[in-house]
Amino acid sequence: MLRLLILILLLANGGYFAWSHGHLREWGLAPVQEGEPQRMGQQLRPETLQILRARSNSPTPPPPVAEAAPASTATECLQAGVFDERQADALRSAAGGLPQGSWALESTPLPGRWMVYMGRFEDQEALDKKRAELRARKVDFDRPGGTLEIGLSLGRFATEEAAKRELVALGEKGVRTARVIQERPESTGFTLRLPAVTEGLRPQLDTLRGALAGKALRSCS
Repeated sequence: MLRLLILILLLANGGYFAWSHGHLREWGLAPVQEGEPQRMGQQLRPETLQILRARSNSPTPPPPVAEAAPASTATECLQAGVFDERQADALRSAAGGLPQGSWALESTPLPGRWMVYMGRFEDQEALDKKRAELRARKVDFDRPGGTLEIGLSLGRFATEEAAKRELVALGEKGVRTARVIQERPESTGFTLRLPAVTEGLRPQLDTLRGALAGKALRSCS
């Protein structure tokens, strides 16, 4: 048995040797030869090759976001006044909700004021009679207000001297019973000042409306 196995191995080795060296080519038994034409046929076409750039795994950064235009920072100085002490207290209360530093009440000297005054009259009938006389003499008048009712104001003046000059002029028109009085003594008033009002602050100024006593906010001089 061993001899048979050895004989088979010798025959197989001999057959392989004959096949690999082409001795059996006549019978169509021979390995395929790869000559130059075969290798050329297997090559890729170099003119069709394209070099591709390696794609990065990192995410593509988003396009830059345009920065929003800065909000308008334009400001305007506004003020109102002059207010007396009672009115200033009302303003302090009304302005309490505004941003800190956005407003101030500044002391303002309030000069005295004089009036050419007629009165006080005993009753409404006496007042109406005097009004008719003044109209006939073409003299202007109005109500004096406050504690000076029932009476008539024939003019208000910043100085006592100016009031006295007017009294002399009225005397030349036949006015005899008028006199000069001090309507208001010198005092300290208050001016509301808002030094830097922005568009954002303007709507909040509505809280001051009731405390302005009819005085309008205007540009600072």
